[in-house]
Amino acid sequence: MNVVEFRRAILAMQGYTPGEQPKEGGFVKLNTNENPYPPSPRVIAALQEFLASRSLALYPPPLSDAVRRKASAVYGIPEDWILVGNGSDELLDLVVRIFVDPGDRVAYPVPTYTYYRVLALLQGGVPLEIPFPEDFSLPEALVTASARLKFLCNPNSPTGTFIPPRDIERLVRDSTCPVVVDEAYVDFAPESALPLLKRYENLILVRTLSKSFSLAGLRVGFLFAHPAVVRELLKAKASYNVNILSQVGACAALEDLEYVRENIARIRSTREWFSERMRSLGFFVYPSEANFVMVRKAGVDLRFLYEALKRRKVLVRYFPEWPDALRISIGTEREMALLVHHITALLEEAHV
Repeated sequence: MNVVEFRRAILAMQGYTPGEQPKEGGFVKLNTNENPYPPSPRVIAALQEFLASRSLALYPPPLSDAVRRKASAVYGIPEDWILVGNGSDELLDLVVRIFVDPGDRVAYPVPTYTYYRVLALLQGGVPLEIPFPEDFSLPEALVTASARLKFLCNPNSPTGTFIPPRDIERLVRDSTCPVVVDEAYVDFAPESALPLLKRYENLILVRTLSKSFSLAGLRVGFLFAHPAVVRELLKAKASYNVNILSQVGACAALEDLEYVRENIARIRSTREWFSERMRSLGFFVYPSEANFVMVRKAGVDLRFLYEALKRRKVLVRYFPEWPDALRISIGTEREMALLVHHITALLEEAHV
């Protein structure tokens, strides 16, 4: 017998495939929904000040207390309703670990963030994948589904489509299990489900500083939930899960909301300009309230287009499981104009 025996669930599953991070320079990266603009200058100053005056030899505060205080002030949520994580992915993982036993069903609409499936399978859960309707509104089958846990990414990835809080309230109210609303991209949308939080004990909201705050490299996420939920999550959390530099950077970022809002406005404006240009090239553009758009075009091999753009050192996201669409992150005005130029040239070469 082989002494190295893996769990059957691990052997049977496919892991999550992150977006490509090129090893060589010179690429225009429009494939992983990072913010094209740098973080607030206050973040850089705070990190430099810390490194000049403090030691990295000590462990960081285990509960990220200063970050919780800042987040409490920004979002109007009591500190004991907040958990800080090493990116929102860690928080999603913790939620699945404390709620899902082997054989439990985990429900979510598709297409969506494929990490939900990975997390369910890792815990021995059974993914219940419910197709979105054609207009990407809330699936009625998700509302009525019998499950141990439900996920809703809003705005959704990879489509960018948005479900209004009034529909989310119906989902939470009519569900007999916890409902996790993943609001990684909500700062680019018109409204959040945050006002619902104190009315529904089964609602869990997850946020990140990776997108609107330009801190993807620091990996900081927030979970907002009833204190009873947070207390159980703390039992499963790693001892020192958020490093000290991430905590320092997050605090500084939360102090400069004006800078963040200005970048959000620029990205939304660029998103609308780019969407219109893609429509003029004959693409269908899914209505997006995120920092990316998903596009498709009949008669075009989108895998070929993805590969051709990569040869021109422009990265967009192609999903083999959704071969008829591309997801394109919104970069700077210059980057998006360059992308339009390349796509126009490639379509002309292909006589499409």
